[in-house]
Amino acid sequence: MLIKTLLGKTPQYGKSCYFSENATLVGDVILGDYCSVWFNAVVRGDVNFIKIGNKVNIQDGAIIHCTYKKYPTIIGNNVSIGHNAMVHGCVINDNVLIGMGAIVMDDCTVESNVIVAAGAVVTQHTTLESGFLYAGVPAKKIKPLDQNLITGEIERIADNYIKYASWYK
Repeated sequence: MLIKTLLGKTPQYGKSCYFSENATLVGDVILGDYCSVWFNAVVRGDVNFIKIGNKVNIQDGAIIHCTYKKYPTIIGNNVSIGHNAMVHGCVINDNVLIGMGAIVMDDCTVESNVIVAAGAVVTQHTTLESGFLYAGVPAKKIKPLDQNLITGEIERIADNYIKYASWYK
């Protein structure tokens, strides 16, 4: 793993985190406990800060970045960022699944208990309301989330990534 200090800021992380050998963390980055950053994923806090809560997994090839002097990236607890997703200069609240290849742009807010479907694009300055599945380009509200999707997808995936990380430690 590459943990790089930049402009006097070194990435910080909590207990029981896992970083693959080629994960990259740069600059003003703080991760909570039980986080994982997987193969070829990049968390780059060079132009603003990135704050990530507990039990967050950033899957293979995902990019977490921010916007110079404008928008930091803040990610809550119990969040899964899918393979090759891009999360840029936005706020992702608790209990969220960002699907594979999805893009969440600058100055967006994803409220708690949301699924952003694979390949969706959340365009700049958008707020995604709690309790819904969003899909498409641009992302649109598709349907309400029932408890099966919240526990069966959002919570299950976040919990599974803690298990997967234990296999690599």
